[in-house]
Amino acid sequence: MTDAGQPRTFIPLNIAVLTISDTRALADDKSGTTLADRLTAAGHKLAARDIVIDDIDAIRAKVKIWIADAGIDAIITTGGTGFTGRDVTPEAIEPLFEKRMDGFSIAFHMLSHAKIGVSTIQSRATAGVAGATYIFCLPGSPGACRDGWDGILAHQLDYRSKPCNFVEIMPRLDEHLRRGKAKSA
Repeated sequence: MTDAGQPRTFIPLNIAVLTISDTRALADDKSGTTLADRLTAAGHKLAARDIVIDDIDAIRAKVKIWIADAGIDAIITTGGTGFTGRDVTPEAIEPLFEKRMDGFSIAFHMLSHAKIGVSTIQSRATAGVAGATYIFCLPGSPGACRDGWDGILAHQLDYRSKPCNFVEIMPRLDEHLRRGKAKSA
């Protein structure tokens, strides 16, 4: 435990970025690139990056692989959080959550409302924890990814952020599982 007067040292996390889209490839994935660039600029490691189609089984399969990977601390998805027929990210991922993070959606909508007004209601941004892995689902626009990273995730995924942050509770995320995945933090 750090003495209250001592500054905390940054702890880099291993973060995976998943873009959900029927039309994007890595070369034109502006939202995934926005997240990858921001997390690496903050000092974290891009542990994996991929694109899957808007399909519940495809999304869930990729996220399950990353949840099981002890080298991945957090997953950020972009895309598929709207209301059209192909927007199925929450349906694919929320059943995997052991614990929902309702405050993430609230905080995201507060930030988004300040920029785009009531249009924020068109997003079903969500987050939770599964297998001692944080999972954050953001909309598919670069602006939404910037807002989610800059306004929430950059702070909560930084051990130096006070009064509290996600990194400091990582060692206890999987107490009920007795797996020990989160002991690396």
